[in-house]
Amino acid sequence: MPRIFKIVPRQLWQQAEQEGVFHGAPVDQKDGFIHFSTAAQVRETATRHFAGQTGLLLVAFDAERFGAELKWEPSRGGDLFPHLYAPLVPSDALWVRDLPIAPDGSHLFADLDR
Repeated sequence: MPRIFKIVPRQLWQQAEQEGVFHGAPVDQKDGFIHFSTAAQVRETATRHFAGQTGLLLVAFDAERFGAELKWEPSRGGDLFPHLYAPLVPSDALWVRDLPIAPDGSHLFADLDR
């Protein structure tokens, strides 16, 4: 089961859980799809787009769960990134974890395979 990951502000995710649907963060809505990263990509995503930000969650999903609505498209350096062209149901998450921040502003990732 290939896992994909979404970094999301806690408040936005909690709102999605209450509503039962996640339409994406503002950048997702602007781009027309929900941005995800693979395990190999998520640390760089955090560094590039979330450096120094607190109050974030890391949410894991089974990529196969999304079917044809998940497209693998070239992005950073030609890497294929998972992009979801549909809203998602928060209860489909495999797990949701805090994404703590280190004193240097980097994020601390736990084992992504658990």
